[in-house]
Amino acid sequence: MTNPYRSASQAYAQDSVLTAAPEKLVVMLYDGLARFLARGAAAIRAEDIAAAGKALNRAGAILDELLATLDPTAGEIAERLAEIYLFCKRELLAAQLKRDPARIERVAKLLAELRESWAAIAEAPPEAAMGRPTLGAAGAQA
Repeated sequence: MTNPYRSASQAYAQDSVLTAAPEKLVVMLYDGLARFLARGAAAIRAEDIAAAGKALNRAGAILDELLATLDPTAGEIAERLAEIYLFCKRELLAAQLKRDPARIERVAKLLAELRESWAAIAEAPPEAAMGRPTLGAAGAQA
């Protein structure tokens, strides 16, 4: 039997993404990233390597999306974010190979700090936009 509430919640989630400001979309990506990192670390602790691989692959896909939205003309901020995202991808690969949940948690902590910065940007009034990262039509760009 199909759950009628499931399709309603999916529609709401899809609507939230389609109508969100670019800065808010970045925050949503970070939220998803945190969920998959937590799942990955928990799965490694439970010795469920398949589930860990699935969760960490999804986290890697989100990092790829964050990398793809960076605007290379934005200068040093975009360069630093790219370096951080690539570092995180390397750390997650190493964590998966070595089955090290602590490594995943360190990445999660680093990304949580970035998420808080993006959340502050997303919640700032429009007149505070001076000097913040550029955001383009393809998504949030820094």
